[in-house]
Amino acid sequence: MSDFVPVPPSTVVLVSGGSRGLGLAIVTDLLDAGLTVAAFARTVTPELEKLAVEHPDRVHVGAVDVTDLAAAQGFVRAVEARFGPIDGLVNNAAVGQDSMHTHTATADIARIVETNLTAPLQLTRLVVRRMLGQGRRGRIVNVTSICAQRGFPGLVAYSATKGGMDAATRSLARELGGRLLVNAVAPGFFASEMSAVLGSTQLDQIVRRTPTGHLTEPAEVVPVVRMLLREQTNINGQVIVVDGAASI
Repeated sequence: MSDFVPVPPSTVVLVSGGSRGLGLAIVTDLLDAGLTVAAFARTVTPELEKLAVEHPDRVHVGAVDVTDLAAAQGFVRAVEARFGPIDGLVNNAAVGQDSMHTHTATADIARIVETNLTAPLQLTRLVVRRMLGQGRRGRIVNVTSICAQRGFPGLVAYSATKGGMDAATRSLARELGGRLLVNAVAPGFFASEMSAVLGSTQLDQIVRRTPTGHLTEPAEVVPVVRMLLREQTNINGQVIVVDGAASI
């Protein structure tokens, strides 16, 4: 007989970078699924503020820079005071890159690494400590990128940070021994500002080699995030690619 005890689904979820794009889509989808959501970003957009107004009992938002650990700690405490313990974390906040590595300034490399790798690791440590201290068995979902698995020019530092988060996902899942489930979702390229660095020619090439015939859309990613947070599952330490098989 298996001694596997399923980790309960998340009910209170913290989403970083939840103000626009995929982050906003994740927040909206989780709300539609009946969850309580706390979301922060450097700037609270009107779209995110509207969700807070429409769901006053299930949404908490704040303007927090993910690299400001003290501000992130304050946000977590405010969420717990309002909704109780956090059951799930989605590390989505990130910055892109738009330069060849030889032309990328040292300060820009440091900013990308701090935002995309150091900050989510610190936020994860903060949340995991609180989950374990409260005897809770939560879930972590890291939003990474296909860039961690396939090379693209102009995205060296960005790819390095996403590869680091993929590796951290596997190691943290092993380290926690099943007390929490830790997984990553690696989307393909969206039609967004972040993908503009590739240029229309390379984006067209990506579309042509993608069996589904189009760039990744947020609506194709959010069900995977929701599943990892909500379903009774033994999926742990995995990086799930959502790119229409473009990277195969």
